[in-house]
Amino acid sequence: MGPSAREAVRLATVGMSDNLEMNKMPYTGNMHTSSTSVVTDSAAAGTAMATGVKTYNGAVGVDANQKAVKSVLESAHQIGKATGLVTTSQITDATPAAFGSHVLNRKQQSEIADQYLTKSKVDVLLGGGEDFWYPTGQAGAYPDHPSEDPSEESKGTKGNLVKKAEKLGYKYVTNQKQLLNQSNNKVLGLFANEEMFQQNPEGQGDVYNPSVPLPTMTKKAIDTLSKNKKGFFLMVEEEAIDEMAHFDNANLTIKSGQQLDQSVKVAKDYAKSHPDTLVLVLGDHETGGLTVETDDSTDESGDGLSKEDGPFQVAHSGQKFMIDWTTGGHSAVDVPITAMGKNAHLFEGTYENTYIHDALLKAMGIR
Repeated sequence: MGPSAREAVRLATVGMSDNLEMNKMPYTGNMHTSSTSVVTDSAAAGTAMATGVKTYNGAVGVDANQKAVKSVLESAHQIGKATGLVTTSQITDATPAAFGSHVLNRKQQSEIADQYLTKSKVDVLLGGGEDFWYPTGQAGAYPDHPSEDPSEESKGTKGNLVKKAEKLGYKYVTNQKQLLNQSNNKVLGLFANEEMFQQNPEGQGDVYNPSVPLPTMTKKAIDTLSKNKKGFFLMVEEEAIDEMAHFDNANLTIKSGQQLDQSVKVAKDYAKSHPDTLVLVLGDHETGGLTVETDDSTDESGDGLSKEDGPFQVAHSGQKFMIDWTTGGHSAVDVPITAMGKNAHLFEGTYENTYIHDALLKAMGIR
C-alpha cells in the first residue's frame, strides 16, 4: 500500500481535514521496497521484512542462495511468545508465508501450510486458501468448483492438513460464528477456497465481501494470542488492497483499505490499554502506480475509464476525485511506515525493507 493509496482511502473515508487511524500514530518513516530486483514481488518483499535478507522474486523465507533464514515470527516463538498470521488472502500466500515458512517458490502452498504446523508452529492462522489443506478430490467446508469461480478446487499435495492440524491441537473453524465461539489457544480458520474475495478484469465485477471481516479476525487473533503472559507477535494483512490494484479497481482498493484501517483501530485500542505493545503499519510494496487526480474524463493509462475508478466523493465535502493507474503490476515506489507503542521510535526515518526485521528484534529485546 503506497502513499497514494493511503491518501485515496483517507479522502474517501474522513476527507481532507481528518486522518485515518493508521495515520494517527506518533512515529512515521519511509521504506524502500526493492528485492534483488528493482521491483519486488510479495514473496521477496515479505521475506525482506520477515528475515532481514533480500532475495529473488518468488522466494519465501530463503536468501538469494536458497538457504533458509530465520524469521522474526520464529524468533518470537523461540522466546516463548505466541504467534499469529491473519490475511484475507490464502493463509499460505506469499506475505504470511514469509513469516512462517521456507520454500524456494511461493507456489508451494501445501508445503507452506505443513511448515506452519510442524516447524514454525504458528498458534493462530486465519484466512482463506482451504484448497491447499485438502488433497485433490477431497473438498472441505468449501465445495470444489463453486459458482463464483469454477476453477477453484482442492489441490493439496501434503495429505489432509486440516486433520493433521486437529491432531496437533488446533481448533478448526470455517465461519465467523465458529471463530467467535471458540476458546482454544491454537486456532486454524479457513474461510474460503482461495482468497476471501473474487477478482475479474477491469469493469467486470470484482467482489470484496469476506465472510469474516478483517477487523473481526484481527480482534479474535489478539484476544487469543494475548493469553500468553510472555506476549505475542501478530502479522495482519489486507491482501485485497494489492489484488484489487492489480486489476485496477480503485473502488475496492479503497473499500479494502477502509477495512485495514478498522483493523488498525482494533490493534490500537488494545495497545492503548497494554502500553508494552508495538503497533506497526506498512505495506510490503506499492501496486498499480496509483495516482489521485481531479475529477475529469481523461485516462492517462489509456485503458478507458470505468466506474471502478471514480469519481469518488471526498468525505464531508462537495469535491470529488478520480484514480488513475500506470501499471497492473507492482512499482518500486517507497511505502510509508507508521508506528505507536513500545519502541515505536525505531521506525522513524528512511530504511531498506530489511530493517523492519532488525528493528522488530530490537523492539522485542532479542537484539
